[in-house]
Formats: sequence, C-alpha cells, structure tokens
Amino acid sequence: MLKRIGLAILILFIVIVVATFTANNPGTIDVDLAFKRFPTPIPVAFAVAFALGWLFGVLSIGFFVLKLVNERRLLRRSLRMSQSEVTSLRNLPLSDAD
Repeated sequence: MLKRIGLAILILFIVIVVATFTANNPGTIDVDLAFKRFPTPIPVAFAVAFALGWLFGVLSIGFFVLKLVNERRLLRRSLRMSQSEVTSLRNLPLSDAD
C-alpha cells in the first residue's frame, strides 16, 4: 500500500515537472539528422533524448547482467564438479602406509 502511494506521488511529481517545463519552453528547435531537418518542440526533443538515453542505459546494464548470469552458471557448474570430486575422494578407502 505504501509503495503504491509513493509511486503515485512520484508520478504526480514527474507530471508536474514536465508540465512546468513544457509551459516554460514553448519554442521549437531544428533537429538535424544529417539527412533531414525536423522542426520539433523543445519538450518533445528533450523527451526523445531522455528516452533514448534511458533505453541505451537499460540495454547496457542488460548485457552486463547477462554476463553476470553466465559467469554465475559457470561457477555453479565448477562448484558442483568440485563438490562431487571431494565427495568421491572422501569415499575412497584409506590405504595403510606400510
């Protein structure tokens, strides 16, 4: 319940900040993509730049997490093999040192 209230307050705060930003920046800018120019409102340009940056960050951390998951899988396999080797060595009969 407390998480939902906190999330609702956070979303409301973000909406207020975006509305204030949009009201204070009514102009347009030209976004030049090297092959075409797009006249775009400033808030839209910022929103697109933010979304692309967020997407790049999510993809970057996703690759890092996949790398960690793979490393964890390899370490678990190695641990299982080591444990089975230790178990088999413990089960060997002791030989007398004559």
